[in-house]
Amino acid sequence: MERGFIRAEVIPYEVFAEYGSEQAVKEAGLLQVEGRDYVVADGDILHIRFNV
Repeated sequence: MERGFIRAEVIPYEVFAEYGSEQAVKEAGLLQVEGRDYVVADGDILHIRFNV
């Protein structure tokens, strides 16, 4: 995964719990797009994008 990493889409759990769905978080503009230097926090929900 390290070789093909593109980006991580991050939703903090508190934000997800408040909005109730991933789609609602995206519509509110609160989805974070992070690079390889991002330090994952406890409770983060991640979608890892990569290409092999």
